[in-house]
This record gives sequence, C-alpha cells and structure tokens, in this order.
Amino acid sequence: MAERSNKKSMIGLVASSKMDKTVVVEVTRRVMHPVYQKYIQRRKRYKAHDAANDCREGDRVLIEECRPISKHKTWRIREILERAI
Repeated sequence: MAERSNKKSMIGLVASSKMDKTVVVEVTRRVMHPVYQKYIQRRKRYKAHDAANDCREGDRVLIEECRPISKHKTWRIREILERAI
C-alpha cells in the first residue's frame, strides 16, 4: 500500500464485474452473536468505481470511500491485492 489516508477502506472480493467501470465488491466481517457468543460471518456488497476496468471476478481488492459518483457508487478501487486464478 502507498500512503495512508483518513478515508474508510475495506478489503473484499470482486463478486461481479459485468458493468462498465463498476464492480461489485463483497466484504465479509466476523461478529459475535449477542446470545450464543459464537462468531458468525456477515457479508455486504458495495459498488465500487473501477476506471480502468482492470478487476475480474474473484480478485481481492482494497476499496476506499470517495465522493458519490452515482446513486449507489460511493467507493473506488484503491488497489488490486490478489488476482483470481
């Protein structure tokens, strides 16, 4: 990673890259269940701006918060961490 920024950032997997200059990134996090005290996985999908159309499905990417680009797109691809096979 390059310099640190004060924007929110997350790591996730590209779930879909069918749109032009947009990818859907699925972020998985682990939270503890309030009653059973077991860790469970929660997933959320974010639309992120990919200006160069570099990302493919299965890539691990770092996304960061940015100004609203469209109605649902407020994240951008910062870096591709790992390519899909």
